Amino acid sequence: MKSIMVVGTTSHAGKSLLTTAICRILSRRGWRVAPFKGQNMALNAYVTASGGEIGYAQAVQAWAAGVVPWVEMNPILLKPQGDMTSQVIIKGRSVGKVSAIDYYEQYFELGWRTIEESLQHLGTEFDLLVCEGAGSPAEINLKHRDLTNMRVAKYLNAPTILVVDIDRGGAFAHVIGTLELLDQDERDLIKGIVINKFRGQRSLLDPGIKWLEERTGIPVIGVIPYLEHMLPAEDSLDLLERKSHKSQADLDIAVIRLPRIANFTDFDPLESEPTVSVKYLSPKQDLGHPDAVIIPGTKTTIADLIMLQKSGMAEAIQNYAASGGTVLGICGGYQILGQMIADPEGIEGQAGRYQGLNLLPIRTVITGQKIARQRQVSSNYPQMGLPVNGFEIHQGRSRIEQQGDSQAYQPLFDDVNLGLVDSCQSVWGTYLHGIFDNGPWRRAWLNRLRQQRGLKSLPTGVANYREQREHTLDSLAIEIENHLDLTLFLS
Repeated sequence: MKSIMVVGTTSHAGKSLLTTAICRILSRRGWRVAPFKGQNMALNAYVTASGGEIGYAQAVQAWAAGVVPWVEMNPILLKPQGDMTSQVIIKGRSVGKVSAIDYYEQYFELGWRTIEESLQHLGTEFDLLVCEGAGSPAEINLKHRDLTNMRVAKYLNAPTILVVDIDRGGAFAHVIGTLELLDQDERDLIKGIVINKFRGQRSLLDPGIKWLEERTGIPVIGVIPYLEHMLPAEDSLDLLERKSHKSQADLDIAVIRLPRIANFTDFDPLESEPTVSVKYLSPKQDLGHPDAVIIPGTKTTIADLIMLQKSGMAEAIQNYAASGGTVLGICGGYQILGQMIADPEGIEGQAGRYQGLNLLPIRTVITGQKIARQRQVSSNYPQMGLPVNGFEIHQGRSRIEQQGDSQAYQPLFDDVNLGLVDSCQSVWGTYLHGIFDNGPWRRAWLNRLRQQRGLKSLPTGVANYREQREHTLDSLAIEIENHLDLTLFLS
């Protein structure tokens, strides 16, 4: 099967960005192309139409290729849980939790068979696969059990691009060192080098490029300029580098950066709003007085709830809500806003019952069976009848415990199990990921915040975020195609 492999000298070198761009570039040229990442470790996930989980980055790459995301595009997904263990997702389904030290002993052979099957299936459906590696292909202590990098490249005999981040410094040493540590048959597959995140005058880099090509015998096929935050981040560490540049924004929204924050891609549509400034706050930081506070999804709801309580952030959020502030919880954040979370089987760790923030009348029980599915619902609030699309990924079951005034809390959607809002529309909770992708619903929710500030409402007749994402993917492809020569890889 025809394929291109993209590996990097380090994590965050730009593999995902380059893979995404190549998918869109080739799709625009008429190729039927699909992305592939054999194994991904990420807490940003997407649910396919079949109800399977894959890394969100691979979903974006599929959209860049103009195709529907399939579980075969990311057959193994590891979701870290913070105690040196990860949940293992194979072909979209959770198969258990395992420690790092036991993972390869228990799952290596099954993992490679799953990767082979997925590649064979994709190969029958697509003209070309654009495959992404993970981390570095030259970690000598891990190479013998690496399921993601050169093992895939060798299996496919794929011409491979080595991408390096020059912005952090040491790019030439990273390239030479990576090539030196590859086996000869692996090194022979490296057909081009891409220098990523370049700032400055190209002519100053040319002598280095000439030296690198003479030293390695491998052409530099691209020098890509620094492109800031064009695509969703895969790693929560990227949030540490995000800084809002909207000094004149009308609204300030604080997202609590939980230790095991998951699916923070939910907030990319908010960040795209010109009038909104999104700030990610550590639980140890001062909450301040934002226009809204969001508790996001998390892979370990109970551990992050305890962190909020120990840090004082839980009390700060309760006081903020009591003073009339707007609070929204999504997925694990929704559970945290409830009265109680029980984990009788110790699925998240130690079995027990834990008091929530008591801002919504729900009680949650963590269960072994995961719910993962796409949803299409109709909103009751903040505006009746808006169509809303999204997806669920959670292991908890939440029961509503309405007492006293039954009108105090109302279903957020026509499915009562998906979320609640209080009568003042100040405390919101939902299991629905991707809720802000829905343009009219997002604007209606933001307009409530604007009304509280005495600001003019924004128009709600706007497109959903996917249309903006399409524009971003086109812009990315055009920008990178101007700096990338794929001739050697398509002959």
